Amino acid sequence: MTQKEDRARDQVVGLLLAAGGGRRLGGRPKALLEHRGRPLVEHAVGVLRAAGCTRVHVVLGAAADAVRERARLDGCVLVENPEWEQGMGTSLRAGLDSLAGTGAGAALVSLVDQPGIGPQAAARVLAAYEDDSSLVSAAYDGVRGHPVLFGAAHWAGIAATATGDRGARAYLREHEEAITLVECGDVARPFDIDTPQDLAHLE
Repeated sequence: MTQKEDRARDQVVGLLLAAGGGRRLGGRPKALLEHRGRPLVEHAVGVLRAAGCTRVHVVLGAAADAVRERARLDGCVLVENPEWEQGMGTSLRAGLDSLAGTGAGAALVSLVDQPGIGPQAAARVLAAYEDDSSLVSAAYDGVRGHPVLFGAAHWAGIAATATGDRGARAYLREHEEAITLVECGDVARPFDIDTPQDLAHLE
């Protein structure tokens, strides 16, 4: 492992947004959907760890108690977002808040409902980390997607603009030129599990 990879593992914390209630799935919390025999949240944590994140924070919301009970999330920092129903922006803010005082230089942010994005894509984005000013995004055929890496210097700005379901979209639009895009279309598929039809993607 190179010195740069070592530093990234040391300074970048994985941040998994797993609070969604699955409104279009008939109210089935996304974290608890089953994938390869285990809750989806457990799979998503495994992806971040396999990519090289030694520290992982997980933002929970819908059915948080059931998630704690059913999913093996040992070693993760579990962050509860009481405002999860207001959208992903609140989860992103709660997650970034939880990183204050950890000494982290960046957060590698992934979404629980994208099981087609595995460790290879996450590791590529992680490898592009330079310092706390880094802003990195996976791209699929040139189109920005997840995971995204936010250097700590951007957290306050992102938190200030993260509203509703938009997360960091507005902030990233404003800072387009600063974003390093890392093509991942050859190793991952960026579909979301949003509707009953999408459940066919789960294994």
